[in-house]
Amino acid sequence: MVVVIPAFQAAATLGGVVSRTRATLPGASIVVVNDGSTDGSYADLADTLLTHEQNLGKGAALRRGIVAAVTQEAAIVVTLDADGQHRPEEIPRLIRPIVDTRADLVLGARDRNGPMPIPRRFTNWLSARLATRIGGQRVPDAQTGFRAFTRAVAEQVQPVGERYEYEANFLLDALRAGFRVASVEVPTIYDHGARSHFRLWSDTWRMARAFARHAGRIVAGAA
Repeated sequence: MVVVIPAFQAAATLGGVVSRTRATLPGASIVVVNDGSTDGSYADLADTLLTHEQNLGKGAALRRGIVAAVTQEAAIVVTLDADGQHRPEEIPRLIRPIVDTRADLVLGARDRNGPMPIPRRFTNWLSARLATRIGGQRVPDAQTGFRAFTRAVAEQVQPVGERYEYEANFLLDALRAGFRVASVEVPTIYDHGARSHFRLWSDTWRMARAFARHAGRIVAGAA
């Protein structure tokens, strides 16, 4: 198993995320992608440290980390954020549907009634409804970055996008390809003290374009 952690300006939280991941999954390989951070080198934190000289975006960091996981012949790839929003202790629950029910992609679904900012609640609800419509499978949280998926998904799903829209495209492309998607409810954490790098207008626009690529299925529904 390989855990991929994209990191940008996350020196205050990354060490704790990595150490908790190691404690939860002692045998896993941890890949950290330093996406042009200026707050530290992140050296000695991961089994594999990949560094971008400048910030390229979360999507670019995830893409590079997933390629590294495939190169390491990971049977299962897990992605989680470096800012503490995702609890590494939940990873065993996240991968269980892959092992028990042969799911291909598992989403860590957050509770929108939890401590989620109101604007994010609306976009989360809307994107979940649209993803469900496009894929013909129930998707309670289309924006979560806390995911587990098989090597087949990692190899076959090659979405476009350099920033947050990459995650939306990854999910939608996996749904369109017929991969089985499951969800596991995970805690909603927004009081971790890290500043979000999501840019409300530009990144929301990119997300909207990701869904617009599937306009036909939004209107007609999945075949």
